[in-house]
Order: sequence, then C-alpha cells, then structure tokens
Amino acid sequence: MPRIIEIKAKDVDAGHVRRVLHSHNAASVGKDHQVDTYFKVKTGRLKLREGNIENMLIHYHRHNQKGPKKSEVTLYKPNPDENLKALLTKALGVMAVVDKHREIYFVENVKFHIDVVKGLGHFVEIEAIDDTDVIGLDKLQDQCEYFMQLFNIKEEQLIATSYSDMV
Repeated sequence: MPRIIEIKAKDVDAGHVRRVLHSHNAASVGKDHQVDTYFKVKTGRLKLREGNIENMLIHYHRHNQKGPKKSEVTLYKPNPDENLKALLTKALGVMAVVDKHREIYFVENVKFHIDVVKGLGHFVEIEAIDDTDVIGLDKLQDQCEYFMQLFNIKEEQLIATSYSDMV
C-alpha cells in the first residue's frame, strides 16, 4: 500500500504551476478527461475512475483537514468495463459523480494534477508518493510543503475535503 502525503488547493495560478513544473523538468503524463464515481461505503471512500489515461478502482482513507495530510490508498487497475460500474452501483449505490479535466505531471515521486472540475472550478493537487516504503512520511511532508511554497499556495486556498464532498 503506497504512503501518500497530499494537498488540494483551489484557484491556484495554473500557468505559474506549469512554469514551476517545467523548471523542475517535470514529466507530463498528459491530459485526461476523468469521471470518478464514488460509491457508498462504511469507511473511507471508494471510487471508480474512468479516463483516457487513468482507469482504476481506488479505496482510500484520509482525514478532512487543510494542508498536507496522509492518505492510505489501495488501487486496483481493471480493464475498462461497464459491468464493474454496474455491479458496484447495484451493490453499494452511488454517492457522487465528479467530472473533471486533469493535467498529470511527475517530478520524481511527486505527482501533480491541474484540474478543472465541472461545477467546482480550478484546482491543483500535490501527491508525494512512497511506493517502496523507503522515502518515509517526513520526506513526503517536506516534498509537499516545498512545492506548496513554489506554487505560492496560500492557507485560504487549501481544501480539506474530497471533490465528492463538494459536488
């Protein structure tokens, strides 16, 4: 299970973020149109992501707090299939659907999203990821805070909740 420290911020200057990422030789994964269907579950959140680049079933636990926060994530990467969504919808029920356009970048182990979310606006996410259990939470926290400073993210721009709570 990967360890992740992440933030979400609203109304950050996307052009500035792109320039900073370019100056850090960020690898662009591409632009994706993603529809995340969140299902009703007892603990955490379960979403099926359907996109052109990323398709996965994601279960995660994360405290709703502003600023860098730890996420416990389990990923399953199925082949895109309508039957999985239908099965989950029948078994669990749908809590929310989030439709977004996302630019995806990486600088080493840190993943960046520049999002335009239908009905919500413009966002930036930073996810410092440790897939190997070698980096450690302190380093992930430092990486997240480093890019927050470079992106000029202010306290009032930080979002505590999931997009699913906002739609």
